Amino acid sequence: MKISPLAGKTLPREMLTDIPKLLAAYHDQAPDPAAPDQRVVFGTSGHRGCSLERSFNENHILAVTQAICLYRRALKIDGPLFIGLDTHALSCPAFESALEVLAANGVVTMVPEKGEYTPTPAVSHAILAYNRGRKTGLADGILITPSHNPPSDGGFKYNPPNGGPADQAVTGRIQTLANGLLENGLSGVTRLPFAKALKASTTRRYDYTGIYTRDLADVIDMPAIRKAGVKIGVDPLGGAGVKYWAPIAELYGLDLTIVSDKVDPTFSFMTADWDGKIRMDPSSSYAMQRLIGLKDRFDVAFGCDTDYDRHGIVTKAGLMQPNHYLSAAIHYLFQNRPKWRPDAAVGKTAVSSSMIDRVTAALGRRLCEVPVGFKWFVNGLLDGSFGFGGEESAGASFLRFGGGAWSTDKDAIILSLLSAEITARLGRDPAEVYKGLTEKFGKPFYERHDAAATPAQKDLLKRLAPEQVPFKELAGEKITAVLSRASANNEPIGGIKVSSANGWFAARPSGTENVYKIYAESFKDRSHLNRIFEDAEAMVSGALASAAISGNNS
Repeated sequence: MKISPLAGKTLPREMLTDIPKLLAAYHDQAPDPAAPDQRVVFGTSGHRGCSLERSFNENHILAVTQAICLYRRALKIDGPLFIGLDTHALSCPAFESALEVLAANGVVTMVPEKGEYTPTPAVSHAILAYNRGRKTGLADGILITPSHNPPSDGGFKYNPPNGGPADQAVTGRIQTLANGLLENGLSGVTRLPFAKALKASTTRRYDYTGIYTRDLADVIDMPAIRKAGVKIGVDPLGGAGVKYWAPIAELYGLDLTIVSDKVDPTFSFMTADWDGKIRMDPSSSYAMQRLIGLKDRFDVAFGCDTDYDRHGIVTKAGLMQPNHYLSAAIHYLFQNRPKWRPDAAVGKTAVSSSMIDRVTAALGRRLCEVPVGFKWFVNGLLDGSFGFGGEESAGASFLRFGGGAWSTDKDAIILSLLSAEITARLGRDPAEVYKGLTEKFGKPFYERHDAAATPAQKDLLKRLAPEQVPFKELAGEKITAVLSRASANNEPIGGIKVSSANGWFAARPSGTENVYKIYAESFKDRSHLNRIFEDAEAMVSGALASAAISGNNS
């Protein structure tokens, strides 16, 4: 992975996104449904694209929203639809397009009370709060966000009545309906002018900020944070939760400093990520240089990505790696939430650190390893059978104090505030807690590398079977498992995972680039980790070559 010389630096003005050009393209350019890269495509986090590339334009949003209306009608989902948007430039016009269609279809739509930006977890929380105790008239939601993607991107997600990311059966149906509408020139799409849609009787105001903020006392020990006087720094990073922190600090009496409340659609204040692009990824030390600069001013500091579903935690030691914080959070929560079900499990993805496995075993809890994608945690968080669900990419959620569901989508606000609770209750920050875990369970070395792959090779990797990886050793140790399906739910992991006593690797194709991702971890040392990567590339290359030969001969 070649690091750009711009990584960790703010970009010159001429390299920033041209916002007027981006917005003009949203309305003026129409996608060609015959071009695969201009069709509606729901990945693990909804449809994403860029108006300049004709992959996120007005026609896409009109078609997807009408498809959601048709889906709701077919499944008799007739409660209100909660809608939220982040601070990406394309989110506002997409919100207007969506509301035009929703109002024309008679869908009761809960829009932000004062037109404010809305974090993903606030929408999930609202859906669950409305549906609690109901059997009929259930609510669902739309999230307009491309998450941490660059400023030029837009995104559009659907969350069904369970409040979490829609599964493939749902998104596949919506995607098919939407592309059919595109192919038919939007025939079948009904809409109202935005001004009329905003005044429609079905368009109703909802206090996302106030309701979410007041309910935080049921998931985070705010009195402990206040009493301990934990000094907190927050960099909202110009995201959807920018106006949430002041009400939270005021309501709960926290010593919380907001270092900037600037919202800028070019995100000019951000430092570039590893590849020289602006990307609001709170797990990247390159992108989080401003946040890391707070480490000596506060006991803990945190920032979130643009829709507030991914967290970045900074302690005196610097930016915590996501796996480190997830391990510390799990270790703390399951010892300090006595009303959770005794059989409540820990949910992790197949590419998360094995430190989580060791912490979970020591807690006497069940571990559930699932494929990448937060949708696999939704049902467990909804019924309380999962106390915690987390991804290696810094996204997680957990239950209320009483064991009920809080959010079935990733919630960076509660994960951030939890770092202050841990500091208050233990007198040690999360990095110090993690250091204690390494002294007890060993110190892991974890990294992710990218390797070049053609579209055909990516497709082969996605379909590899364990018997196509006929190797006996990994970095000098006996291979103990080769998996293509997750151990908890037997769902495909979209690649292969190979494990030994002190290390493992997983290889998965990228959904957006001609590369495959290799995640690897060693509980021995960095030299062992490097050997795992070497063996991983050799194994994957060999398996792909054999699979290609078999395919050609069949």
